[in-house]
Amino acid sequence: MTRLPTRRLLALALASAIALPAWAQTTEPGPAAVASTEAFTATDIRVDGLQRISTGTVLTYLPIERGDTVDSTKIGEGIRRLYKTGFFEDVKFDRQGDILVITVTERPAINKLTLTGNKDIKTEDLTKGLQEIGLAEGETFDRLALDRVTQELTKQYNNRGKYNVEINPTVAKLDRNRVDITINVKEGKAAKIRHVNLIGTEKFENKDILDNWESKESNWLSWYRRDDQYSREKLSGDMEKLNAYYLDRGYVDFALDSTQVAISSDKRDMYITAGITEGEQYKVSDVKVTGDTVLPVEDIEKLVLVKKDQIFSRAILEYTSDAITSTLGNIGYAFSQVNPIPTVDRENRTVAINLQVVPGPRVNVRRIVFKGNTRSADEVLRREMRQFEGSWYSQAAIDRSKIRLQRLGYFETVDVETPPVPGSNDEVDVVFNVKETTSGSFVFGLGYSQLSGLTTSIQLSQNNFLGGGNRVSVEAQRSDYLQRYSFSFVNPFFTDEGMSLGYNLWWREFDYSSFNTAQYSTTSAAAQGVLGLPITENDTVSLLFGVDTNEILTFAGSTPSSIIDYINAVGSRTFHAWRTELGWARDTRNDYFMPTRGTYQRVSTEITLPGSTVEYYKLNYEFSKYWPLSPSLVLNTRAEFGYGDSYGSDSVRRLCSVLPSDPQTKASGAACAPGSVETAVLTATGLPFFENFYAGGVRSVRGFRDNTLGPRSESISGFTGQPLGGALKTTGSLEMYFPKLFDSKAARVSAFVDFGNVYADIDSFDAGELRASTGISLLWRAPVGPISISYAFPLRKEDDDEIERLQFTFGGAF
Repeated sequence: MTRLPTRRLLALALASAIALPAWAQTTEPGPAAVASTEAFTATDIRVDGLQRISTGTVLTYLPIERGDTVDSTKIGEGIRRLYKTGFFEDVKFDRQGDILVITVTERPAINKLTLTGNKDIKTEDLTKGLQEIGLAEGETFDRLALDRVTQELTKQYNNRGKYNVEINPTVAKLDRNRVDITINVKEGKAAKIRHVNLIGTEKFENKDILDNWESKESNWLSWYRRDDQYSREKLSGDMEKLNAYYLDRGYVDFALDSTQVAISSDKRDMYITAGITEGEQYKVSDVKVTGDTVLPVEDIEKLVLVKKDQIFSRAILEYTSDAITSTLGNIGYAFSQVNPIPTVDRENRTVAINLQVVPGPRVNVRRIVFKGNTRSADEVLRREMRQFEGSWYSQAAIDRSKIRLQRLGYFETVDVETPPVPGSNDEVDVVFNVKETTSGSFVFGLGYSQLSGLTTSIQLSQNNFLGGGNRVSVEAQRSDYLQRYSFSFVNPFFTDEGMSLGYNLWWREFDYSSFNTAQYSTTSAAAQGVLGLPITENDTVSLLFGVDTNEILTFAGSTPSSIIDYINAVGSRTFHAWRTELGWARDTRNDYFMPTRGTYQRVSTEITLPGSTVEYYKLNYEFSKYWPLSPSLVLNTRAEFGYGDSYGSDSVRRLCSVLPSDPQTKASGAACAPGSVETAVLTATGLPFFENFYAGGVRSVRGFRDNTLGPRSESISGFTGQPLGGALKTTGSLEMYFPKLFDSKAARVSAFVDFGNVYADIDSFDAGELRASTGISLLWRAPVGPISISYAFPLRKEDDDEIERLQFTFGGAF
């Protein structure tokens, strides 16, 4: 869709529209009368009819003073000057004896200006444009200006293909010589392009040429892309693309002979016809680099993509020029230019190209300035800079600095300007204009259900605490099934080199019976320290070390026997662990919240050290890549794999009994006492059940209830098996984002296909057991916090799967 004009351009357009009538009023003052054309000496000057304007103001503009001789020449000049002020609708000069009497009718003041019905042109843009030319509340009203503005607005809408637009201004008179102005806009629907015809094409098919045009014939995707709406600006751009299409394929003599646009009688359908002359195809006969290359010519020639005997291509020539200017720009030559000078041989149909390099002065960066960061400290932004003050200008360093700011997640937009320093041709300032957004969340919940009773929770997190860039989170949650208190803190720049240091403290009582998993509860606590170290611009390694404890409580008659057997085999309900985790992450995404390109990968290994109650490890790999297919389509491919197992010796317990009602356990290798018999051997092996992976829900496979995929326990007390999770997890997703469906960077819609499952161990993996779903999702960074809503249809499922089509997550933000 065609972009709206800027406020300044709109103001200039409106100003030019009313310039002519304003001049006409100064040269043709309108009705005025003088009682006599005979000259006389004015002993006094009286002004009648004034309401808002003072007599002194009128006398300031008047070329006549007391005691002056008044004749027809001065009267004419006085009338012109008073009309030129724009304050008056009528001016009359009269004489009473030797007194000059000036009678004026003031133009009314604009009390209120209202715009209604405008959608294609924003109200704030229109209001700003009108205000800059004087058509605003409190200003003097000029009806001719209003008429001209109406004509200009009609023209603006016509340029957007809306030929049925109606602009109806109304003026309501009020007391004290005031008016209310209302401009009612009925935009109507944009005329649709029904047919595009190219005349003169012989070398290429029309459909191939029109493929990258913005102006397209109506099609089944036009409701989203709006590419069938006619616009003069879009058509002008398409004509440039038509010219580029042929020049990129060697047709140097291509010519656009004519362009015709026809509209139907009802102004709803458009027909576009373009006549062209293709000409002949040319090849490159020679390529050379001249001028001051700064770097060795051999290094510059390596950047030249245009080769001898190639088909001539303007696009490849532009890529070459950009590559050379970018290379020079990265070593300080910010204003370097490459002027391709072609020599056309029409007889042999060849083009010789001379790439003339003009480096210009080497530029130094004087200052780096940040604007718009009302909460974030300058230091937080400055430490992300890869361009430094007092050093040579580098476009690559500036671009990298912008990406790093975007990935902080503190800003909605980041824009860069490089204005030259006044009075200097070799210095620039680098100005980063940022628009801050919510970087924290405040989540409060209060509810009641028959199952869980009263639930209260409060969570406070801030990724940019007090504007210093530190991440702080405090949480307190309490209900019939959960009590949790936690605190975490991360300083991402603990050292100037970028090493981060963080702490995690938490205590939790959790009843898994209300969490869509097996029936048991835990009381756990942990203290952890986390270090992070950047090793490149995109790569970071992290190390976690901590100690935690986890006490398991089972429920007779409802907890699955596999869990009870595991606990009995270990011989303790309390699990202590010394835990360490080593991770590596690579992040090249261009935005924190809504990236459109780049890759994120993370590999981590978590191990409980020897001396822990149970010794095990977990491996996890995350991958996500964004593919920008077009400005309106972004594909995200995502996958996650997790695996865990025990290491060292298994815990084994023998179950001995004298009587069935008197079971005893013996450690591994110990025989049963005389008179008792061995009834069972319990073994605790593999990943502990409380560390299992889970899948299903909004963060893995949508359309299935949270945590319900994978192995289940046996049926207990007539109820179906409970989800147990597993030691192997594999999930993935293909998600197509539509970033232009909403005219907002805070919301986007996607269509997705999710797949995955959880397996008991690696030997249990079966691709035929993978579940899959498809649906649509809305991600919105609302004023109250991030909201994700999805609606999914399972594609592959089993009868005992728990389906939940509508799923959402949300939190409040500040």
